[in-house]
Amino acid sequence: MKFLHFAAAALALGFTTANAHAGEILIVLSDSDHLDLKDGKVFETGFYLNELMQPVKALTDAGHHVTFATPNGVAPTLDKSSVDKMYFGGDETALRASSTLLDQLKLTSKTESPVISLERVAQIGYDHFDAVYIPGGHAPMQDLLLSPGLGRLLSDFHAKGKVTALACHGPIALLSAMANAQGFVRGLETGKYAKAQNWIYAGYRLTVISNQEEELARGLLSGGAMKFYPQTALQVAGASYVSNQTPWTSNVIVDRELITGQNPASAPAVASELLKRLK
Repeated sequence: MKFLHFAAAALALGFTTANAHAGEILIVLSDSDHLDLKDGKVFETGFYLNELMQPVKALTDAGHHVTFATPNGVAPTLDKSSVDKMYFGGDETALRASSTLLDQLKLTSKTESPVISLERVAQIGYDHFDAVYIPGGHAPMQDLLLSPGLGRLLSDFHAKGKVTALACHGPIALLSAMANAQGFVRGLETGKYAKAQNWIYAGYRLTVISNQEEELARGLLSGGAMKFYPQTALQVAGASYVSNQTPWTSNVIVDRELITGQNPASAPAVASELLKRLK
C-alpha cells in the first residue's frame, strides 16, 4: 500500500511526466534518528535535506519514478542542522523549495510516510529498479552499514552492474555488502581492525566525507566524538579513496557501477552522473 501511496503522491505532484525512458529509482535512507558516539554519548541526526532533495528533484524533473525505503520501513528523520541555505549555495529560495517538496512527500510523517521496508523491496524484486541512491547525514553510520537487507540489494546491483550512487556519509553503507560486516565494524569501533571478507567493492575508486572534513565539523557533535570515520573505514576495507583538494568542495568519483560524492556540495553532481546513466 505504501508503494501505491507514493505512486499516487507522485502523480499529484506532477512527477510522472511523459518519458519513454523513465527509470525506477530506489532511494534508501536510514531508520535511525541518532548516531551512537564514544563514551555513551548520542548525536541526534538523520538525512541531510539537500543530499536527499536535490537528487530527488533532478530525478523526478527528468521524468523518473522514485521509491523510498528504509531497512524496517520506518519513516526517516531529517537532520535539522541541514535546513540551512549554506547547503544550497546560499540560495534561500532553493532551501525553501526543498523543504516544501519534503513536506509534500510526507516522507518524515510517522503515519503517512510512503517509505517501504527493504524486505518489501525484495518482494517487489530488485530487477524492478534501475538504480539506487543513498544520501548522507550521519544516520547511515548507525544502521545502513550493518543492514543485511541492504547488503543483499547492493550485491544484486553489483552483480548486474546496475547504477549505485551514494553521497557524503552514504558510502559507508557499502560495508553492508561485506561477508563479515558485523565483526568488521566492531573492529573499527575498538581499533582492532579486522580484514574485510569478500567485499565486492575492494579496489574500487570512491569517495566519502573525508577525515579532514569530519575534523572540521566536530563542533556539530557538541563535544562528542565518532567511533570511527567513514574514510578510514572504507580504506581499511580495501577501497581506493579519492579526496578533493579543498574541504567542502564538490567531488564525485565514478568507477564501474559506483557513483560516490564526498560531501553535501557533491549531491547535485552525483544526481547529474546518475541521470547520465539513466539515459
